[in-house]
Amino acid sequence: MRVFITGGTGFLGRTLTEKLLTDGHSVTILSRSQTPRQHYTPSLTYVIGNPAQPGAWQEELAKHEVVINLAGASIFRRWNKESKKVLRSSRIETTRNIVAGLAARKGQPTTLINGSAVGYYGFHNDDQEINEAGDNGNDFLATLTSDWEAAARKAEQYGVRVIPCRIGVIIGPDGGALQKMLTAFRLGLGGPLGSGQQWFSWIQLNDLVRAFLFLIQNESITGPVNCSAPQPVTNREMSRVLARVLHRPMFPAAPAFMIKLVLGEFGSVLLEGQRVVPTKLVSNGFTFTCPDIDTAIRSTLTIP
Repeated sequence: MRVFITGGTGFLGRTLTEKLLTDGHSVTILSRSQTPRQHYTPSLTYVIGNPAQPGAWQEELAKHEVVINLAGASIFRRWNKESKKVLRSSRIETTRNIVAGLAARKGQPTTLINGSAVGYYGFHNDDQEINEAGDNGNDFLATLTSDWEAAARKAEQYGVRVIPCRIGVIIGPDGGALQKMLTAFRLGLGGPLGSGQQWFSWIQLNDLVRAFLFLIQNESITGPVNCSAPQPVTNREMSRVLARVLHRPMFPAAPAFMIKLVLGEFGSVLLEGQRVVPTKLVSNGFTFTCPDIDTAIRSTLTIP
């Protein structure tokens, strides 16, 4: 199968590309850089272009049966008017350009897996489990995610199977949230954020990659899919497990006001959460190799 990926040189994209190549698929990565980051293989091609702008890359995209859109500026930054504009344009404009490229595939079997986030559901300060039927939130991240998914669904007019993947916090080596936490915890300075009672919906990197391939192969699945582990935890429990695995003490909680002072509006993403469950994946027969946070962390850090 021919797979076209935006964001293919990022944290998730690199691992996904390696798995696709191992399974015998051919992969084309849209990159702004002239220097490929992966080792050369005949099944891996790079196309130079800016996904936020129309270009010749759209003609190349139309030659692929599967398109995976992982492009988007990192949300891990202090939010202000300018950074919010970057977050929106890097997602919405890119997706619109992808959909425009997919118009040439009208009438041909095509799948668009579009990145999204569990932030779609907004903040929930209760223990309610949220499946794919959950309502959209009204904060900035929830609105951004909803608009991102709406832009992707425009491809349905060309007969494209569209799957917005609402991804939880990714637990993986060499990047992601875990990497940002490790230094503090290894020094014995890591601990909960704020109350620590906020829900932390997560997924181990290899399980996420397997979920993507599962969705590609199961053509009956369409619409939004929660790509998160079946056992979300609170921020306090996440901190407790990480400290135990590393054989370090857990530091007292960082006060919420300090986090908001440093990170501004983005701090709310860390201090509030949602208890998301992968109902659609599980009901269609997907199994997780790391269903619980202890297994996920030990597997990621290769600790028995």
